[in-house]
Amino acid sequence: QLNRQESRHELARKIFHGQKGELRQSYREGQEDQLGALGLMLNIVVLWNTVYFQKIIAEMRAEGIHVRDEDIARLSPLKFAHINFHGRYSFALPVEVQSGRLRSTAKPEKTTPV
Repeated sequence: QLNRQESRHELARKIFHGQKGELRQSYREGQEDQLGALGLMLNIVVLWNTVYFQKIIAEMRAEGIHVRDEDIARLSPLKFAHINFHGRYSFALPVEVQSGRLRSTAKPEKTTPV
């Protein structure tokens, strides 16, 4: 199992895939902008995963499923298998999100990428 720093670098490489993980700006400010955007995206993934971990754990406990604190302590918000890094993106907010609720945690049906 990767340690946290290695997991963070793995996620960063996945996010930064467009330039093969290379800084392409030749001047310092441009490099700082690229690294700042990468840091922002890493933080967004960690926040998203953390919020949904909390929601799923609460749902499991509400259903009477025993979730051990030791297992929760080992969860990593740096996982990304559920994230579509390629393809089309929609930035239209679903009604549930517009009203301040989180999206459903039910697994969506698998779709074929367009």
